[in-house]
Amino acid sequence: MPDIDWQAPWLADWRAVGEPIAQQVAAGCPQPQALNQTPAPVPVRFVPQAHLPEGQAYEDFIFSTGQVPTREGLHDFFNALCWMHFPRAKKRLNQLQASEIARAGVGQVRGPVRDAATVFDENAWLIQPSDALWSALTEHRWSQALVDLRAEWAHTRLWAFGHAALEKAVQPYKSITVHLWRVPQDVAEADLDAWLAQDLTPEKLAAKPFSPLPLLGVPGWWPDNEDPGFYADASVFRPRRRPASAEKPYANSEIRPPA
Repeated sequence: MPDIDWQAPWLADWRAVGEPIAQQVAAGCPQPQALNQTPAPVPVRFVPQAHLPEGQAYEDFIFSTGQVPTREGLHDFFNALCWMHFPRAKKRLNQLQASEIARAGVGQVRGPVRDAATVFDENAWLIQPSDALWSALTEHRWSQALVDLRAEWAHTRLWAFGHAALEKAVQPYKSITVHLWRVPQDVAEADLDAWLAQDLTPEKLAAKPFSPLPLLGVPGWWPDNEDPGFYADASVFRPRRRPASAEKPYANSEIRPPA
């Protein structure tokens, strides 16, 4: 497993649980075994990838067995950490995926609910912004959101969720972009997982209420963004051109090859 900078601001909430597990894996412990030793309450067990029968959908296997096939490496490591931090929301996403698979089968093209659930699982970031900040972000008014309203970020809560985004951030680069999901101001952090599990409805997911944000643009998270010119790069901080519902950044990945 590559070295993880546990001092990175996007890993602040995950450090206490994740760093000791990463140390065990680095010392030679098989990843599923190290993950199962965590004291964090988790509604699933992590098993080697070889436990997934050939041809069975990954989400369906998790739903029917309560076991998560886990490969060595960062992608499945961060997926497991998300199960530890958001057990109810992860279980809800799995239920939605399994329900859609049972209804429509696994095809080359996902329906809108499965597509959005995959985007959320892989790439979501939770944010609790003011109305002004959320409006600027969703309308891609980057200078206003990240320069003019910069002081707001000191009290704007952010929570990592998407494990693919975290995998990329181990070796950060400017264009890493996450999909923001808004958390209302009246949701307490202690209630976040329960709130999110209820908020993840098929109807809301199908509408894809995501808003993109280049991760390294978060004020205070990357030295270069202290210069307002950092945000002038239109290849990264893009103007709004089409609704988020038109974005389909992930391929159909529910059937994993046998180990």
